[in-house]
Amino acid sequence: MRNVLRRIGVIAAGTALIGGALSVSPASADDTLDVQLLSITDFHGYLQPPTPAQGGQIPAGGGTSVTVGGAAYLATHLDRLRSGHPNSVFFSTGDNFSGWPFEVDAFQDEPTIEVLNKLGLRFTAVGNHELDVSPSFLVDHMAKGTCFGTVGVDSCYQDSTGQRFHGADFDFLTGNIVDARTGNPIVEPYRIEWFRSAEGKSVPVGFLSTTTESTPTGSTSFQPGLRALDQASTIDRYVGELKSRGVEAIVLNVHEGGSPKSAATSGYDVCDSAYGPVIDLAKKVSAEIDAVVTGDWHSRFNCMVPDPAGVPRPVVETGNHGALINEIKLSIDPATGEVLRDRTRSVNHAVTRDVAPDPEVKKIVDHWAARGAERFAEPLATQTGPFTRAANAVGESTAADLYADVQYWNANRTREGKADLALVAAQPTKGSNAVRADLPYTKGSHPADADGRILFGESWNAYGYGNPVLTVSVTGSRLDAILEQQWQKQADGSVRFAPLAVSRNVSYSFDPTRPVGRRVAFGDVKINGVPIHAEGTYRVAALAYTVIGSDGYDAFAGYTDPVRNGADHESFVDYLRAHKQIAPAPLTRVRVKGRQVPGAPPSPRDVTRPGGSW
Repeated sequence: MRNVLRRIGVIAAGTALIGGALSVSPASADDTLDVQLLSITDFHGYLQPPTPAQGGQIPAGGGTSVTVGGAAYLATHLDRLRSGHPNSVFFSTGDNFSGWPFEVDAFQDEPTIEVLNKLGLRFTAVGNHELDVSPSFLVDHMAKGTCFGTVGVDSCYQDSTGQRFHGADFDFLTGNIVDARTGNPIVEPYRIEWFRSAEGKSVPVGFLSTTTESTPTGSTSFQPGLRALDQASTIDRYVGELKSRGVEAIVLNVHEGGSPKSAATSGYDVCDSAYGPVIDLAKKVSAEIDAVVTGDWHSRFNCMVPDPAGVPRPVVETGNHGALINEIKLSIDPATGEVLRDRTRSVNHAVTRDVAPDPEVKKIVDHWAARGAERFAEPLATQTGPFTRAANAVGESTAADLYADVQYWNANRTREGKADLALVAAQPTKGSNAVRADLPYTKGSHPADADGRILFGESWNAYGYGNPVLTVSVTGSRLDAILEQQWQKQADGSVRFAPLAVSRNVSYSFDPTRPVGRRVAFGDVKINGVPIHAEGTYRVAALAYTVIGSDGYDAFAGYTDPVRNGADHESFVDYLRAHKQIAPAPLTRVRVKGRQVPGAPPSPRDVTRPGGSW
């Protein structure tokens, strides 16, 4: 155990001294090695300055706010902070890509990698969103630049210099996300950086990374082939390994969440009684760790949290979308390699827009913004009529039915994902809605549009939110329970109708006069014309968000044998490329039992419109 007296009394901007300076550090002020740690988190591909709703305006405390973000401004601030610091390293705490800006999302997030390469990122923790496609996508494509599909169409686009995508110039790290079969980490768990003192001595600093344990079953990062190990025990294990290699200065770079108590109003450089899993983790992992840099919750705080020996250490998070840069000055005794915590300082810097944007990074951003505009305007297919979200009296709509058909087609492209039916939450009671927009027949406002034409960007905006389609097994009884959950009792005693769209090979009827939970009979649910049976097993294609219960259908609980298929946006693009003309299907998949005309408006005694009570 290192000398505790050397580690007491760390001070961070905006926080109080905890523990007090009990001893003068043994190294004198002029013979320490100062290492500058610069970090960001949850960048999510926001190359262009984000809007206020996207995090482009953050509270600065005292009722004030500051406008922040944009890769070109981030570059300028990084250059200013690095100036005069020969021992400086810039890293990230994960979720660098798998963002939502169209110009990066539609190009497999390759634009984000180009920008981060230009910014000089040295390494990053693996965030949950780094696994939104697949482990191979992360390791082979994003890290190494391996191409897939058709070059220039599906991957490996030309960057702003005219060169083909070559992958990241930085490392991805995590110690606790492992292959479920072998137990091996998917990437390296840590990286050792060497820094040179004024006397010419090289001193190592270890940067150890782990990832939030929910990653293998998260709604976007759902990966059945992965397993998450306990973070605390994994961290302590690799701390021991780093120590055995002679590394005394250790930084934990962990993608795990925390938040200040008053997140909506707290200044970006204060602690404000931060809480959450990362705070709990910081209190119990090895005292040999000298600082904890975190992400995931898109929060902003700069705290001192006592380690298990009672000695404070920095625990920091820099929000999201390039809003902040954290700077930690890590003072090291060159003779021992130990961090002198009484001299360690931490501060969150706002990436303000009152500076000149870096011209080289701005050129990259502008290039991809223009490419994004071109891709948005690409025609994909034609349609013979409108697809709208307007539901009939039984909750069926042409748009939701189309997206259910897309999921069914997506799943059945492979033998592993083969599904018996598909379900889409057309109007979920909570969470996100994958049925995001109509596909009108008439020409829209975009200059490239025309009557009956579907543009790439229109399809992207109409269906999905970066979620994978899963194929899972459920029993007939479970499938019936899922359909029954379209009617959900509310706290006030009312019943909310949250319809599920079904694929074209499914039909069913329900009886609105019966009690909630008993409105759909087994014999009235048919797949390819055959009634389902309670003891049967059925493969259902649904978005991961729905399967894990995030949009209100927890009746999926107990599913088995999950297989991950393609993601929603990309699969819809593929569907339209394979079906060059699409037509709205008749609304005949769902009917009220006993009525002669499927989908005909029932009497007020029976039902009301979707979103109301039955």
